Amino acid sequence: MNTKMINPRNLSMLCDFYELTMGNGYLLKGYGDKIAYFDVFFRSVPDGGGFAIAAGLEQVVEYIENLHFGDDDIEYLRSKHCFDERFLDYLRHFKFSGDIYAVPEGTPVFPYEPILTVRAPAIEAQLIETYVLLVLNHQTMIATKANRIVRAAQGRAVLEFGSRRAQGADAAIIGARAAYIGGCAGTACTLTDKIFGVPAGGTMAHAWVQMFDSEYEAFKAYCEIYPTNATLLVDTYNTLKSGVPNAIRVFKEMLVPKGITNFAIRLDSGDIAYLSKKARKMLDEAGLNTCKITASNALDEYLIRDLMMQGAQIDTFGVGERLITSRSTPVFGGVYKLAAVENEQGEIIPKIKVSENTAKITNPHFKKVLRYYDKESGKALADEICLRDEVVDPAQPHTIFDQYATWKTKTLTDYSVRELLEPIFRNGELVYQLPSLPDIKKYCAEQLDTLWEEVMRFENPHTYYVDLSQKLWDVKRQLLAAAKQ
Repeated sequence: MNTKMINPRNLSMLCDFYELTMGNGYLLKGYGDKIAYFDVFFRSVPDGGGFAIAAGLEQVVEYIENLHFGDDDIEYLRSKHCFDERFLDYLRHFKFSGDIYAVPEGTPVFPYEPILTVRAPAIEAQLIETYVLLVLNHQTMIATKANRIVRAAQGRAVLEFGSRRAQGADAAIIGARAAYIGGCAGTACTLTDKIFGVPAGGTMAHAWVQMFDSEYEAFKAYCEIYPTNATLLVDTYNTLKSGVPNAIRVFKEMLVPKGITNFAIRLDSGDIAYLSKKARKMLDEAGLNTCKITASNALDEYLIRDLMMQGAQIDTFGVGERLITSRSTPVFGGVYKLAAVENEQGEIIPKIKVSENTAKITNPHFKKVLRYYDKESGKALADEICLRDEVVDPAQPHTIFDQYATWKTKTLTDYSVRELLEPIFRNGELVYQLPSLPDIKKYCAEQLDTLWEEVMRFENPHTYYVDLSQKLWDVKRQLLAAAKQ
């Protein structure tokens, strides 16, 4: 197993207090062993985008495998004077015994389809809600934002530079992991490299340049120490009058005579488009055609897109606060909703949440998600949310129904089909082989290639089809009709 913890902490108590009070109540009312089904899904894509990228499953696995309540946890709960001793004894011997299904990390996902499903005794399923949502919401948000930024860079490398602006240590470390899944080439966070192997790197701060008596001496000292990987920050004083000329001088004096061609300058302020074009011209005229230009300073996908449209001469982008906090949409709205329970005979009884806000009406029952691909192009055509026992024969035409207007249908021919939710835990035992992080990143890139360009637009993307099977729609309609009575 390839799981790596930031710190092997017991996070069982990282839950909303009502998860515990409900668990206590379930036990006292005889519902503790009642099997429940919960779905994790989201209702809208951050930044108005066409899709999100699922991330965080590895940390869910870590959490489930280490889930237990220690003596100090039990004593704390006893001190609240609201928990029955039978419940506290239950927690003392707690071990997750249920099933979990999830889409692999790096999978493009869409609103309303389950990205993780839990089947477990009610208390167990309830207790893990908070942490499962915390992890999936955060990493999916960052992976999605990172991919938007990477796509804006049009093949130029994007590095994650956000640790100092992240909202806490875990957000910095795990956020850099998620950014790598989304397509970033590396990170400035050293600990993320140590734990997860995301390549860490960096250049210098303005303090390095200011520490020396002159900019030239600062550049020269850096090239002496790091001759094979020198990137010089050229905007401490005056980018075009001193920074770039001093960098050119040092490169030609210190590195070129040694046959070294791997060096760069970094722009961190000013009009990046203008400065990069001027700097590129100066470097080329000096014969330093191989010198790369890196840009940083509060960048995001829109600024990078504008820079590219203006012909900016940038080879690498360093993106910090607007990536690591997903500043434009800092909350990913994943929710954890009851979809079904089992009766004493083991029959699945579908459950639905009904709301005057139709967007909050849930899809009931134990479900799976099928993704249909066009055989000729390999592109994803639609997703269909089905009952768990439904079977689709790719040799036969298949009709899918618009979940919002069932009179709209689409008949698929010459297609292949894939089930997205894979078994992760069965009866509390891990049955899923966690892939390596590079493999997750590669898989993510491959899956993104299956999306049509229209779905990937930043503004007004095509709405990807996520439909309900006829059987699931019939169940939902019956429950809605019953709710009116």
